[in-house]
Order: sequence, then C-alpha cells, then structure tokens
Amino acid sequence: MKTLLYTICMGVTLMLSAQNNPTAMNLYDIALQDIDGNAMDLSAYKGKKILFVNVASKCGFTPQYEDLEKMSALYKDKLVVIGLPCNQFMSQEPGSNEDIKEFCSATYGVTFPMTDKIEVKGPGQHPLYKWLTNKALNGKVSSSVKWNFQKYLVDENGALIDYFYSTTKPMSDKITKYL
Repeated sequence: MKTLLYTICMGVTLMLSAQNNPTAMNLYDIALQDIDGNAMDLSAYKGKKILFVNVASKCGFTPQYEDLEKMSALYKDKLVVIGLPCNQFMSQEPGSNEDIKEFCSATYGVTFPMTDKIEVKGPGQHPLYKWLTNKALNGKVSSSVKWNFQKYLVDENGALIDYFYSTTKPMSDKITKYL
C-alpha cells in the first residue's frame, strides 16, 4: 500500500512540476528505438521540425506513406518525418519490424526514419505519446490518438506546434504552412 501511495504521490508531483515548467520533460530526452532495434536519438534532429506519425500497413490511410515520403524529400533541410508503427487500431499493423520495413520500402519507397512498433494510447502508451498527448508534459495541448496516421508536428526547439487527425493529408496546407 505504501508503494502504491508513493507512486501516486510521485506521479502527481511530476505532473504538477511539469505544469509549472513545461520544459520539465524535454522531448529530446525521450528514448526511442529505430525499426532495426537501434537507439534513436531525437536530439540529432534539433534545429529541424519533426512530424511524428503513427503508421500502419493495412489501413485505409496507408497510401499517405507516399505523401510522407514526398514531404520528407521536399522539406529535408527543415523537417524530419518519423513513422511510428502501431497495431492498436483494428490490428492494422500485425507484422514484425522486418515485415513493416520491407513493406514500406518496397511499396512506397520509404526512406524516412521508422521506429519499432509502439503503443500510442492506453496503459502501455510509449513515453513519446505521453508527451505528445499531455498538455502537462508538452506545454501546449492535450489530445488523444484517434486512429492510424494521426500527425504531431514539433518545432525546431522541441515544442509541440499542433496535431492533425488522419484525414489531414501530409501535404495539406494545414501542415505545410508551418514549413
């Protein structure tokens, strides 16, 4: 019981601290692994905007990979697109990391960074998505991930700019106006 109370108190303390200091949890300190299982250092992208997209290979929005790749090439000097495979929406990303990598490369010519499969909601939510979806951590807005291909845009200094639902195409003016 003491452990549970301690955990709850620490969580509340961290949340209150983050509310008073939005930089308490720095985006660049969040650990990720790339699709090959190697550490991915987000601080390597300081000075560029980052578009985080939870992706899936068997989704109606999967053709957005084409525009994400186009966007990645067109804005490569000021933007990094990062695909984060997720199998939480109707099991639309059932394959292994190797399967996902092969599909994305062969079908859409994807060259932008991809991570290993993660969870974007629920009890197993990855720390990146805790940051992206929680105003107390990102200092901007709270949101929930509704479906595959929801997009989160972060500025050159690691601050959340905005998020966009799956129906917003990657090359939409809603996104590109920030680039």
